[in-house]
Amino acid sequence: MRLLLELVLLVAGFVMLVKGADWFVDGASKVAEKFGIPQLVIGLTIVAMGTSLPEAAVSTSAALKGSAEITIGNVVGSNILNILLILGITSVIQSLAVQHSTVKYEMPMVIGASLLLVGIGLFDGTVGRIDGIILLFCMGLYLFYLYKMSRKGQAEAAAEDDNPAKDENIFKLLLFILVGGALIVLGSDVTVDAATWLAHYFKMEERIIGLTIVAFGTSLPELVTSATAAVKGKADIAVGNIVGSNLFNILFVVGIAAAITPVIYERKFLIDSVVCIFSAVLLWLCVVKDRKLKRSGGVILLLCYAAYFAYLMVNPAAAA
Repeated sequence: MRLLLELVLLVAGFVMLVKGADWFVDGASKVAEKFGIPQLVIGLTIVAMGTSLPEAAVSTSAALKGSAEITIGNVVGSNILNILLILGITSVIQSLAVQHSTVKYEMPMVIGASLLLVGIGLFDGTVGRIDGIILLFCMGLYLFYLYKMSRKGQAEAAAEDDNPAKDENIFKLLLFILVGGALIVLGSDVTVDAATWLAHYFKMEERIIGLTIVAFGTSLPELVTSATAAVKGKADIAVGNIVGSNLFNILFVVGIAAAITPVIYERKFLIDSVVCIFSAVLLWLCVVKDRKLKRSGGVILLLCYAAYFAYLMVNPAAAA
């Protein structure tokens, strides 16, 4: 009976994820059109922050409970998976056009933020309160950059005076975003819980569950949202979701956790952090020439994730 219940919950979780992502992307893209905000900005802000809620909730809760050491592993692991697996799968489904500003500014920001985190962590083995404030200050600069981008986009939209979504009810669109986001988070939680129970039922090792089901499950919001956006032809949201999510994870999630209580940066995180930086650089190299993440680029990202996953399986003690 319990087995049947968990199977039903697993299916229900996936249904919530798919429907939630559908509403979330539709609502976010129409808000962008209505106010003349570039799709990319919506992807870098509302969508990115919404799909990063699980990481933010876990890290903040851990910091408040005195277990802040899990923050670095949570963020670094999520960022690696976001780029190599999520964008890999998404671009194999549909080649993704990438905005000039993303290649020139936002992707280098992710690389810079990743390097900053490593530098802070290696300096004294701790991301302290002052370090957290520095990260949050950088987050403020990033939000100011997005504000300038949105103002520029509004000016261009006003000049064109062609806005098919201008008559849309803003409260309805916001409701779509809120309900969709809630379904994504709830769906990922239900899916992970059910899949974990099933894994235990079929006697999978705890380590394997953590490295596969739970790790993948916490990034389900990014995967479903990016894949849905790609299928709907909203490539800016698909790419912006991942780029913005990775920046949000480092600057805000680590920043707020460190501001609450110092976060330990263990030496075992170094290799994972290097892989995180490598992932961001690799993504930039895949798109810098044609400003498009092609299916071939997606395959390269997936092969790199497979290699990293194999490393974790062989060296489980080194897992972030």
